[in-house]
Amino acid sequence: MPIGLIALALGGFGIGLTEFVIMGLLPEVSADFAVSEATAGWLISGYALAVVVGALLLTLAMARMDRKNALALLLGVFVVGNVLSAIAPDYWTMMSGRIIAALAHGAFFGIGSVVAAGMVDRTRKAAAIAIMFTGLTAANVLGVPFGTMLGQAAGWRSTFWAISVIGVLALIGILTFVPRTAGADEAPSAGIRSELRAFKSGQVWLSIAVTVLGYGGMFGAFTYIAFTLTEVSHFSASTVPWLLILFGVGLFVGNAMGGKAADRNVDRTLLVILAVLVVVLVAFALTAGNRPLTIVFLVLMGGFGFATVPGLQMRVMNYAKNAPTLASGANIGAFNVGNALGAWLGGVTITAGWGYTSPIWAGSAITFLGLIVMVIAATNARRAARISAQTPRHAAPQVVEEYSR
Repeated sequence: MPIGLIALALGGFGIGLTEFVIMGLLPEVSADFAVSEATAGWLISGYALAVVVGALLLTLAMARMDRKNALALLLGVFVVGNVLSAIAPDYWTMMSGRIIAALAHGAFFGIGSVVAAGMVDRTRKAAAIAIMFTGLTAANVLGVPFGTMLGQAAGWRSTFWAISVIGVLALIGILTFVPRTAGADEAPSAGIRSELRAFKSGQVWLSIAVTVLGYGGMFGAFTYIAFTLTEVSHFSASTVPWLLILFGVGLFVGNAMGGKAADRNVDRTLLVILAVLVVVLVAFALTAGNRPLTIVFLVLMGGFGFATVPGLQMRVMNYAKNAPTLASGANIGAFNVGNALGAWLGGVTITAGWGYTSPIWAGSAITFLGLIVMVIAATNARRAARISAQTPRHAAPQVVEEYSR
């Protein structure tokens, strides 16, 4: 395994910690700034929306930049945002820090996915992307629980100082271990027009839609999980970090298994995982008052939810193979549109008085919509492949293109 993948995973660890640790600290942050749970939840939704902006604008701005230098610059922005969060005197300053850090998120994973895929042979590309995203899963297995405990013991600001240090270490790792030529064979960008051309593919847009809905459903259920665990399952607040470790174990296993399965067949893997995830979310919502079953379904939600990530990222890169950088970044943005959608809808259901299991029900509905879109995408892809196999070679590209739009 190229050591550069570990450096990318370390960057992913810091970014994942920033994105997810706030969930375990949401009660402390909302109390410190004297805002409601739903208002504090906008620190999550605002971050997610800023990821979308950064994924598109910064990726475009860096289209012709050396990819290693781009990753280093993005980590520098990430560190600045987390330092601002750590010193924030009020809610809106905290929001500003979250937004600055988020701007680096989408472009880092978008460019990083291309770099990671370029470090290995074609049969291991999804697995390489999964290794980079292992940073996110490690953030949940280790970073989020211990970051939550650190925040509860020494104040939530201490967690963001720790994240800033991790960001600096990741920056050093990128500069030291990622080869300057990494990803050079992965269709180097010819500029903005070349990158935008990838979005002529209907399959790229269907893939992005599946990302928004499929991943957003799980994230929406997870956003208010601290309240679900304490108010519905009646676990103590001190138990929440340990439960998040179990959730993180599910993420870690799901990410690894999803990457391996996607390298064999992306569409079949996504169809199966999304179908099972819908069932898991419904079962979790029905049994959240039962502690043992809550633990089981919390782990399964993390496992099947994150098992979609390598396949979703690989799918959009496959259909944008002539200009994958912006499409890859856009799909990272799509993950966070889903995050924002899920967090917003979960907040709406709580504010409406439907209880702390309502975000899980909302998540199951969003994921089911994602499954429907994935069925459409996979059906169109099979039809295009069948027509391509039956069409003379000189005519196949035009015919297949018609079915991909």
